Amino acid sequence: MPRLRQVSRAEAESKVVLKTYDLLFGDRDPVTEPGTTTGTSGDWWTVFALAPDVLEHANRGFALYRSPERKLDPVLRELAQTRVGWAKGSQFVFSQHCKSLRGLGVSEERIASIPQWQVADCYDAHERAVLAYADCLALQGGRTPEAVFTALKSFLSDEEILELTYITCLYDMHAVMSRALRTEWDDRDDPVVEIAAPGDFSGQDFLDIGGRPS
Repeated sequence: MPRLRQVSRAEAESKVVLKTYDLLFGDRDPVTEPGTTTGTSGDWWTVFALAPDVLEHANRGFALYRSPERKLDPVLRELAQTRVGWAKGSQFVFSQHCKSLRGLGVSEERIASIPQWQVADCYDAHERAVLAYADCLALQGGRTPEAVFTALKSFLSDEEILELTYITCLYDMHAVMSRALRTEWDDRDDPVVEIAAPGDFSGQDFLDIGGRPS
């Protein structure tokens, strides 16, 4: 379950929320009857419905990157979105955009290779530059070597690079928020936990193998 309260259909008063619910869930109450066509529970939407203007802003962001006004190749866009989901450890963002890549006709090999794109030979030079840039945004806080930017500018216009940057950072935010709020497939415990020592471990410095001099 997400960490924040979900908004039921009965308590929803905003037209934005109700329109979103109708689009994704039909006439169901998504809190008592969860589930979307992509297999998620849908609780990302029911949590964002707590602030209808925030949900509306998010919806506009989704419409923006799919707008016919966009100049960026959608495959390049989705490669970056999928990579940022993986880089930020968001199973939700990563999984959803794997599906989007598949919908664009991208091969299973190229989708499966996103986690280890650096050593995969199934991407062309343009795709590798986009994936490298996605890592600069998601893993390096925007710190981008000049060589990466030069590679981007060899085949993308300034407008396309701006779109790529904005959309990738937008999904970095979604990945972070989904993990923090434990929505959708990010509702899981952190895998990094202490592994308990044996019961007879005394708690001494385990690296002090040779013993300390007296």
